[in-house]
Amino acid sequence: MSGGGQRVATPLARQLAQRIAQQGSLSVADYIEACLQDPEHGYYRRQIAIGRSGDFITAPEISQVFGELIGLWSAIVWQSMGSPPALRFLELGPGRGTLMRDALRAARLVPAFRAALDVELIESNAALELIQRATLGSEEVPTRWSDEIAAGTGPVILIANEFLDTLPLQQWVFHGGAWHERCVGLNAAGALAFVDGKAGVEPPLPADIGTPREGDIYESRALALADLAGRLARLGSPCAALFIDYGHTRAGYGDTLQAIAAHRYTDPLQAPGEADLTAQVDFAALVTAMRAAGLACDGPLPQGEFLGRLGIVERASRLMAANPAKAAQIEASVARLMAPGGMGTRFQAIGIRSVDTPALPALV
Repeated sequence: MSGGGQRVATPLARQLAQRIAQQGSLSVADYIEACLQDPEHGYYRRQIAIGRSGDFITAPEISQVFGELIGLWSAIVWQSMGSPPALRFLELGPGRGTLMRDALRAARLVPAFRAALDVELIESNAALELIQRATLGSEEVPTRWSDEIAAGTGPVILIANEFLDTLPLQQWVFHGGAWHERCVGLNAAGALAFVDGKAGVEPPLPADIGTPREGDIYESRALALADLAGRLARLGSPCAALFIDYGHTRAGYGDTLQAIAAHRYTDPLQAPGEADLTAQVDFAALVTAMRAAGLACDGPLPQGEFLGRLGIVERASRLMAANPAKAAQIEASVARLMAPGGMGTRFQAIGIRSVDTPALPALV
């Protein structure tokens, strides 16, 4: 998905160009990590990107029903754990705090579940943290913030919507009968450009992917997924996690790296630090990484089917009846989340759990 476009000499672009000139080309993984997490210029460190005035909109911002259903799903999982009196309730990449706010509102229907919650938001963006604090300020639930997943001992439920697609990935390109790691270097004009690394660096190809052709690109988040799996395995027990993201369930060749700014796709090299970089999630690779860490997986399941099993149509109908003036808006928002060929099938839901946790609801 990486295309052309005039390069913008952002502060991070200048910094990266100097780094490349001195140390050589960067892997795509290192480039993504710098663009998103550079302490001074990283996109996720300083941008407030979510919302109509930002760069993209996520499911919780489309409809409150999304977060409410996840809150009720979490309550059912908690009950399956034996209704422990204390529960760590984590969210990775909590955005504006909208999903957590809606989940906690729905949790009022299960008072004992809500009373057990110790909410923890994993956030690296100081500006977003301020918004999250304001969003959740009236919820009266113990809430804390941290910038990484910490190990623990007690029961845990973790939620992550559109988090996996931001993890750094490596890319390889097949040229001249050999694989080369795809890198970011400098062209003749000194601007950032995709370049081939050394030949002979073999990607971790799955057995069923087929023979590559000239120019094929293969992507892998194997390192990032292994790290995430290890962190989840150390979270605590019993443990359950729900990830919802866009991607594919069968491995294949292709370049899915994309940049989004002001709700438009743009060249991933055009404005480093000022656009969101994402790539499709390989859910088969995710399952492999989680199982290697001793965790169990339920799903993946298309988002539309998952939300349907949770009763999104019934919940929307009740909400429309209670708010007739907004009925058309509610209906349109839910339809967007469920759309075949759109979010309903492009996004997948998958459950990850410790082996002592029962199979997760609506995913099996």
